[in-house]
Amino acid sequence: MLGLLGAQAAPAAQARKAARPVVAAKAQPARAVRAPARNRARTGTARASSQAGAAKGKPSRVAARKTQRSAQRPATEARRTPAARASFGQLAGLHETSDPLDLKSSVALVVDQDTHEVLLSKNQHAVLPIASLTKLMTGLLVSDSGLPLDEVITITEADVDTEKGSRSRLRVGTQLTRGELLHLALMSSENRAAHALGRTYPGGLARFVALMNARALMLGMMDTRYVEPTGLSSANQSSAQDLALLVAAASRDPLLRQLSTSPGSEIAVGSRVLQYGNTNGLVHDPDWDIGVQKTGYISEAGRCLVMQARIAGRKLVMVFLDSTGKYSRIADAERVRRWVESLGHAGGAMAAHANAG
Repeated sequence: MLGLLGAQAAPAAQARKAARPVVAAKAQPARAVRAPARNRARTGTARASSQAGAAKGKPSRVAARKTQRSAQRPATEARRTPAARASFGQLAGLHETSDPLDLKSSVALVVDQDTHEVLLSKNQHAVLPIASLTKLMTGLLVSDSGLPLDEVITITEADVDTEKGSRSRLRVGTQLTRGELLHLALMSSENRAAHALGRTYPGGLARFVALMNARALMLGMMDTRYVEPTGLSSANQSSAQDLALLVAAASRDPLLRQLSTSPGSEIAVGSRVLQYGNTNGLVHDPDWDIGVQKTGYISEAGRCLVMQARIAGRKLVMVFLDSTGKYSRIADAERVRRWVESLGHAGGAMAAHANAG
């Protein structure tokens, strides 16, 4: 695993909400009923009569019933298939806002970190769920705390996700160091790892969450609220403008820069060796010089991505929220990079602002 650094401490408090998973009722299969023996001859006669009618061009009652059942089946299947849940941004109509780059993210912000010049803005004040972008604040607090990164922490039942029912390869009873958990939370967005970091913070989870909110206020993130350290709760919300402040702060932390941009790592868990990769494929792309990054997704938030990267000689902070499609947030980042590079070649800069459609 990559070398880990340490830093100083800060204070936190609030509780993690646990929502009971909804269990769908199972439909009972209908039992086939066999006709009594005395009625079989009558049934056979009726079937022969129906076939004879069909031969004369008249539709049989059996065929009519089959046609009726097949016509009804798609509607039944459609009812059984759960509709995709709309994101908060979709419900608010934010995707109706157009922008010069035709981004698929309903919210976007690109800022020069040194000059604070806004190069691109789209719904940057909209407050939305931020999913695992939350873990960037979790990592910032752990890094600042000065807690020993080699201290062993055990994954417990309390770290199991009851909010969304997400899976994890870190089984209950798994023991990893604080540094390894921080690595997995930032690089691979490991939820149990992030929750364990908050749970084992001095004062417990409630104090950790309170500290997250206190640090947000210190950074000037006035639209931001945290209720837990993973991002699984849609109550963790922020705006692009606030998140740009968080990314800028995280980019100044050497540990967060190192761990969040790590392309992958092997973690020994008992007799097993687990391989983890980065949730942001751009860290593997030689065309990108990324300082710090974090991805996020829950259905209420859509696909999210924040980064600090050097493009055309400028340190840019980029925020993309509520993107539609699995790879659209990456495509949006690529569009922005090409656009900024084209501005540099043209010898000037021009801010792009979105318009409500």
